[in-house]
Amino acid sequence: MKRFFTKYGIIVLAVSATVAVALSLLTFFSSNTDVLTNLVNTISSPFRTVGTEIANWVADQRRFASDYDALKEENETLKNEIADLEAALRQAEKDSEENRTLRRLLDLREQRRDLDWESALIVEQDVSNWASTLRLNIGTDYGVAIGDSVITEAGYLVGIITDAGTNWSTCTTVLDTEFSIGARIFRTDEVAVAEGDFSLMSQGSLKLSYLSADAVPMVGDLVVTSGLGGYYPSELTIGYVQEIMTDDDGLAQYAILRPAVELSELRQVFVVVDFTIVE
Repeated sequence: MKRFFTKYGIIVLAVSATVAVALSLLTFFSSNTDVLTNLVNTISSPFRTVGTEIANWVADQRRFASDYDALKEENETLKNEIADLEAALRQAEKDSEENRTLRRLLDLREQRRDLDWESALIVEQDVSNWASTLRLNIGTDYGVAIGDSVITEAGYLVGIITDAGTNWSTCTTVLDTEFSIGARIFRTDEVAVAEGDFSLMSQGSLKLSYLSADAVPMVGDLVVTSGLGGYYPSELTIGYVQEIMTDDDGLAQYAILRPAVELSELRQVFVVVDFTIVE
């Protein structure tokens, strides 16, 4: 026994001391629950904080995902609504343009009872440095013939039919170098010839030639068809005087005309298939 304590005495003493300290701590903490609670809370507080942050982050991510999906769905809905509104606007603009065209046609029909025309769509435009023609979707089966005038719903001259088939026709426009028609300055009754000019085509203009020596055209003057000879209807608007020029020899003057019609914007025209000569 003595040898046991000699050999293991220190160990036993250490264990006894540990047990005594542990019993003391248990006694202390059992009688001081506030201290134990404080210790537990102190140790667990950081973990609770981290747990709360994680929970909040997860909740935020869920809300973000939910909000993102809702915004994405709302965005798609708005895109569809905008597309519908744009389509409705385009249709409204188209309807409005058609109404304006119909009103102009009605006015033209009231003002020009001497004209009989057929509606035509432009299916092709051929514009180059030396030619300006339109292919129309009606022809001889609608009474279209070579020499017929082509006008807009406002009565502006577009050109003259120079070729026609059963269901098609070709209109040579006022800008084409082959175009030529009797004209009259509306303000002065001065008679001249409106014709296409190679040097003016690129400018979108034509020429008013054969003005008399005492002619006094002014910039802005309205120029219409003369109707002389009965080949074409009278008083179809050709264009407006843009500039007065003098020939190279200095003996004669001519005017540059701006057409009343914007050819590039045309989609529909009207072929005058018959007319009454107005004296």
